Amino acid sequence: MTPTFNLRTNDMPAEMRLLLDDYPRDSWEAHPGFKDKTRHWLGAHQMFRQLGELVRTETELYLAKGRASDDYAGRLSYYGNALVANLHGHHTWEDRNYFPELSAADPRFDAGLEILEKDHQELDRVLDEFTETANRAIKLTRLDEPQAREEAGLLHGLAETIEAFLDRHLADEEELAVPIILHHRLRG
Repeated sequence: MTPTFNLRTNDMPAEMRLLLDDYPRDSWEAHPGFKDKTRHWLGAHQMFRQLGELVRTETELYLAKGRASDDYAGRLSYYGNALVANLHGHHTWEDRNYFPELSAADPRFDAGLEILEKDHQELDRVLDEFTETANRAIKLTRLDEPQAREEAGLLHGLAETIEAFLDRHLADEEELAVPIILHHRLRG
């Protein structure tokens, strides 16, 4: 049975996007307040998107019998762990350090930051289920190939869930945080 997750699919409330009108995404790089710390933070987001896609496509390749079991297990172990560990660390840091900094700079956006923190809580649930399923799939590649493929099918659904979550959450997080950073000249 596949668990259900409460993944937000709607846009951030319009009032949370106030500064985005003044600082649209396509102008960020050219802004004098756009510093390396912000560039690195956005780079981490891009890495998460790439890892999520990689885990999904590797699973698709395995399910289509285009990837050997032992090769898939090694790739899933490496890339799945990188995705989960880095996401947990990144959003823990955001909740404890980054969001409080943004809130102190511009409390008008606290409601948006609360939405993002709730996203992080739901992502923890998804990542825990992903980890359990991935670990079972890896073990089963050595024990029972048909069961491993069955587990990989469940894992594929979780990988798609993670990708969809990251697509929604990271874009909203970026479009809320970066305009605050640019407006208040933070993280210089």
